[in-house]
Amino acid sequence: MTKLITLSEAINKFVEDGDTVYAAGFTHMIPFAAGHEIIRQEKKNLILARATPDLIYDQMVAAGCAKKVIFSYIGNPGVGSLRFVRAEIEAGRLEWEEYSHFSMISRLQAGATGLPFMPMNPTAAKDLEKANPFYRTVIDPYTGGEVVVVPPLKPDVAIVHVQRVDAEGNAQIWGIIGEQKEAAFAAERVIVTAEEIVDEAIIRSDPNRTVIPGFIVDAVCHVPYCAHPSYTQGYYDRDNSFYLAWDEISKTPESVNAYLDEWVYGIADRMEYWEKLGAEVHERLKVASLPSATVDYGKY
Repeated sequence: MTKLITLSEAINKFVEDGDTVYAAGFTHMIPFAAGHEIIRQEKKNLILARATPDLIYDQMVAAGCAKKVIFSYIGNPGVGSLRFVRAEIEAGRLEWEEYSHFSMISRLQAGATGLPFMPMNPTAAKDLEKANPFYRTVIDPYTGGEVVVVPPLKPDVAIVHVQRVDAEGNAQIWGIIGEQKEAAFAAERVIVTAEEIVDEAIIRSDPNRTVIPGFIVDAVCHVPYCAHPSYTQGYYDRDNSFYLAWDEISKTPESVNAYLDEWVYGIADRMEYWEKLGAEVHERLKVASLPSATVDYGKY
């Protein structure tokens, strides 16, 4: 059964005001196009969760989509602060919860497996344990010692970008694999965006690469270049120039609003966005081909 719909349809159908949204991807394959579509559809009062909010949550907060952020590192990677998120937190207009990376992934694991909490000694985040009341301790029934635990994170919606997927939602990822699987299994609803839609036979030919099975996926969206300015392994490189540029853009609300007007509200979809970036950017982000060795699974 095909689950193929447009990204616009998927956001309209599966993301509701007030939802907890987890846009997955650790540095790699961050679903920026989905975030832009959420902005265009003016979704409100969202709780935005991510291990690293990256620029997409700075843009979504600036657009007025969020009432809270849940994160384990907040910054413009390799550059500095997420200026807009930081300013909103400091002004008391944006609620927030902070965890370590290990804690965030542990929360997703608890959500994915249906557990009431996840033990995680040691946390390597003693200050966070003191500052965040959701860090708790329980007694280890085997040793009698204390164990730090965190509650499950169960998003209403997980959005995951992948290299390829079939029409039923069986999705394959290679390169850096972050928390995509955990986020998808923890979520109530799952939207998969992909660089390519492929035949089921291609997915079946390399089953070990299938990170997300179709039976947990609600929508499949063909969205080439979805991850820009982050990258998709084998398709296009990370646009480091844009991360530097955003540091300047995000210095004032006026320049942020001008960016959103031109690059989000002012375009219809991701293909128009990609064309607008222009030939120089396309050429700069090209990656050379480097196929992996083939694997012979044999035949029984």
